[in-house]
Amino acid sequence: MTTRIAIVADIHHGAPSATKRGDAALGLIEDFARFAADTGASHVLDLGDRISDVDHDTDLALQTEVAQALRAVQAPIWHLCGNHDRDHLSVAENEAILGQSLGHEVHDVDGWRIALWRADSRIRRGDERRGFVLTEADLLWLSRTVQAADRPLLVVSHVPVSGHSQTGNYYFQNNPASSVYPMADRARAALAQARVPVVCLAGHVHWNTVTTVDGIAHLTQQSLTESFTTQGAPAGAMGLLELDEGRVHWQVAGLDPFAVTLTPRATRWTPPMPDFAAHPEARRGR
Repeated sequence: MTTRIAIVADIHHGAPSATKRGDAALGLIEDFARFAADTGASHVLDLGDRISDVDHDTDLALQTEVAQALRAVQAPIWHLCGNHDRDHLSVAENEAILGQSLGHEVHDVDGWRIALWRADSRIRRGDERRGFVLTEADLLWLSRTVQAADRPLLVVSHVPVSGHSQTGNYYFQNNPASSVYPMADRARAALAQARVPVVCLAGHVHWNTVTTVDGIAHLTQQSLTESFTTQGAPAGAMGLLELDEGRVHWQVAGLDPFAVTLTPRATRWTPPMPDFAAHPEARRGR
């Protein structure tokens, strides 16, 4: 049986900002609702950053407008919080607006286990811990969930943990530390404990990518309203993830189309060598 999940990422409803066309967000959400219905999606994933934050009261209003627009989606929606959803709003305020809990969750759908890893996405500002903080509690939940998995596992987060190159990315080429959780190596080590196939899905970085680390495919989906890859027009990115027993097909519609078919496996790669300069066998060969 094939499970179809429609995906929207980084809606960024609000005033246009840099290359984010937040002024087009509500109309594109209407298009996304039709896309989810037309593709026969049984579930929908909202990967977070529903708004471009301004201040507490404005953000409450913007989040409410997005939640109202998403009511047009007929399938159940799983929401995550992005950093913009958390700059001025608490998790509890997001929960009240969206009408669902936003803690970590696991759902078994057909032959797959879907882990909603809602790790803390708030960016700390104005203190010595600037940026994201990956808490020990979030890491432990991920590790225990991966170890317990007895079927193929889809791990969903707002911020990716692949640590893949951001060369060419409008926002993150010169700010790579803001594109990934700190201690992402520990999150990847937790994923490597899996005895089943694993696929990871995230938003945040505003482009479509596939990166394989330790035999695990990490996907990131383009923003609904991003324009740096589409010459100023909102990309209108709408994803469909099809999960079969031995195959994963991911395609993204819109002005920045993308498609890939994967065959995830439970096997892991041989650990990398250390720095050649520190390797005893490499030193003997000098």
